[in-house]
Amino acid sequence: SQGLALILVLSSLVIFVFLLEENPEFWRSQARTTLQTALDRKLNTNVAKNILFFLGDGMGITTYTAARILKGQLQNQTGEETVMTMDTFTNVGLVKTYSVDFQIADSAATATAYLCGVKTNLNTIGVSAAARNGICKSQKGNEVTSILKWAKDAGKSVGIVTTTRVQHATPATSYAHSASRKWYSDADMPEAAKNDGCTDIASQLIKNTDIDVIIGGGRKYMTPSGTKDPEYPKDYSSMGKRKDGRNLINEWQSLKTGKVAHYVWNRTDFDAVDPETTDYLLALFEPGDLRFEADRDPSMDPSIVETTEKAIRILQKNPKGFFLLVEGGRIDQAHHDGRAFMALHETVAFDSAIAKGLELTKEEETLTVVMADHSHPFTFNGYPFRGQSILGKSPLWASDMLPYTTLMYGNGPGHKITNGKRPDIQTKDYVQLSAVPTESATHSGEDVAVLARGPMAHLFHGVQEQNYVAHAMAYAACVGADLRHCQAEIKPSTADHSFTFSRGAHSTAALLSSLLSVLLVLTLLI
Repeated sequence: SQGLALILVLSSLVIFVFLLEENPEFWRSQARTTLQTALDRKLNTNVAKNILFFLGDGMGITTYTAARILKGQLQNQTGEETVMTMDTFTNVGLVKTYSVDFQIADSAATATAYLCGVKTNLNTIGVSAAARNGICKSQKGNEVTSILKWAKDAGKSVGIVTTTRVQHATPATSYAHSASRKWYSDADMPEAAKNDGCTDIASQLIKNTDIDVIIGGGRKYMTPSGTKDPEYPKDYSSMGKRKDGRNLINEWQSLKTGKVAHYVWNRTDFDAVDPETTDYLLALFEPGDLRFEADRDPSMDPSIVETTEKAIRILQKNPKGFFLLVEGGRIDQAHHDGRAFMALHETVAFDSAIAKGLELTKEEETLTVVMADHSHPFTFNGYPFRGQSILGKSPLWASDMLPYTTLMYGNGPGHKITNGKRPDIQTKDYVQLSAVPTESATHSGEDVAVLARGPMAHLFHGVQEQNYVAHAMAYAACVGADLRHCQAEIKPSTADHSFTFSRGAHSTAALLSSLLSVLLVLTLLI
């Protein structure tokens, strides 16, 4: 009888939910609230003391949308109407991602655009388009600096947090100049390049700019060849790679003599770092890239939320403010593998790091920018029902009488045809189907979103070239060459309260999401 009563209650709730959405006034009321809040907004024209720059590598619009649904479904909601932290950024624009030489760019060329303010060629970092991929001599005299250096030169503290190796394309572009993004250590460089005077990315990490916080992976590029890794001493691939015999970790520590500087490689030592007394932090949690969030060992490695928090707490002690680059770098790598599950879970974790950043900073003085560098050939298709698992199957079958997933790829390792037929879908460690067989899924070339909150966030608007982003951030914070903003007489203004608005305006939708999830429970019970 209790079971029957529960079913009756759930049925009533489901009917109520559907009645809400069937009533046009539900949608009109929600839109009126959103419209009025937009009308009441005042521009925040303060000088940005801090810049929080969140970069979702490979986080195209499809990834963003699918991750929103997953985030809601992980909270036992239907998902579609879930409000991501990113969704609360009311200033939104699109940026064009092509490089000077290619229609579809890579993370090196795109990073040079949005960090250095100059578009360049594929596979090159921190150099103009006059440099050529892999040609050391072409690099000389064509170096361009990044907003991280501009901020440091202005007296701000600066930091890097990534889920990849710290020598990877995105973080590397903030401090290095290299004709090849692949020159992680000197072992990765051709002799000709070394003879011509070029240096590897890892060595530039400790030389070019005095970076206060460096968090990610990449231990093996910092130590001499054959050096055993502290976490994986028996794994040959994890050993040090450097041919020049340098131990860059030791060199970094020597450079910080007289300062409170900590090098850590595990969770225990990381947790012991006191942000209030720490001047410098170098945290390298893996020999190469960090583990996917779904595979992360919480006892050994902190999450991107925790690393973001530690970085902000160290950097924000500077009265002149800070610049922090936070990269969700493995979103891209999961997409290359055709693994939508991993890519979306990485994006959800990335969104949580953004929430932590907003929690720890004040919107009236902190410009927070979120964007992707490029997209992937990732599609969302098939007419799935409301609330259906985003990682599941379309309710429709294809003309070959086999099911297909809602998410799939235009190319990648998931292309499998046996005897002229697609295989049936497997759920464990599933690699999404792709139309074209490639060893790794490529990037795609459509525009990506840029979202902003805080001082001068309204500068992020319309459809812009990707290199515009660096200049807009620099103008807002009065760093770099264009100092008009801080030289002008600026009147106090009301901060953009978009976060409060968005959560309030969508409260009905959030409630609706919870109620709709009841439908799923009811379906299971029946």
